[in-house]
Amino acid sequence: MDRHGWSRTTAYAVGAAVLLAAGTGCSGGGDSGAASAALVAPSGTTAPAGTPSPRQGAATPSPSTPPAPAAADAAAWAKWNLTPLPPAPPAPADKPVKLQRTGPVPVFSEVRTSDKVVFVTIDDGAEKDPRFVEMLTDLKVPVSMFLTRDIVKDDYGYFKRLQALGNHVHNHTVDHAQLSKVTPEKQKSEVCDAQAALTQQYGTPPLLFRPPYGDGANTPALNSSVQQCGPRAIVLWRESMQIHDMQYQAADKKLRPGDIVLAHFRGPKDLKGETMTQMFGEMLARIQEQGFAVARLEDYIAAPAG
Repeated sequence: MDRHGWSRTTAYAVGAAVLLAAGTGCSGGGDSGAASAALVAPSGTTAPAGTPSPRQGAATPSPSTPPAPAAADAAAWAKWNLTPLPPAPPAPADKPVKLQRTGPVPVFSEVRTSDKVVFVTIDDGAEKDPRFVEMLTDLKVPVSMFLTRDIVKDDYGYFKRLQALGNHVHNHTVDHAQLSKVTPEKQKSEVCDAQAALTQQYGTPPLLFRPPYGDGANTPALNSSVQQCGPRAIVLWRESMQIHDMQYQAADKKLRPGDIVLAHFRGPKDLKGETMTQMFGEMLARIQEQGFAVARLEDYIAAPAG
């Protein structure tokens, strides 16, 4: 499916979502298979307010050239054997994604922007490597965390350390169920129970939700559950990082401004002996090679007023 179709995906899409790669998206750290589920909104439907608008190919990058990294920043990147990314531009005053307090929630896998940035999201929470906290402290790369309650509950504190760096916590269900395979009641409990636990632990209700594997993202039943439980958008992805390589949905295998990139909290057991920091470093290298900065996803999203 092309980028034009994906960016028109909304909560008004009907029918079953297409699961492009069962067991990818959140299933492990192997090099094979990673994709999200999506449907194109049928002709004549109206996208909810705040849904990113269709893109005609790649957006035009901002004309301004970002400043070079400071010497101290360059030294921090060298510590991890990495070349610094370009600094992200200031957060836009007019947020391109505007979420509503009520009604169907939008489903999106990229943000419409001319800034040459991508957004890094990390799922689940199985690996709790203290070196990764050190890495993000040094590099100051923003990430958005989609946490699964039963995977993180043995050490909520680990993710509080990442949250203290300015990274936001979002909802990724209670136990990583494949949501299209369970009852509506189970879907609701997967979202609501995780929402309650994550709110209690991290002090802020998760604004965003990601279904495991991207499954069921565009179904009316899941959209209803998300509305009732509190998150105000369903977030998918354009690229996923495996062990060494980025997997792309675009045929030309290139990043686009505003793409959402998926990674996982994974360690040597799932990464064929590689550590979380090694995998994350390889992902940053792939982003750097294409000249992109990493921006904070939440800086481009306007939460509901009030």
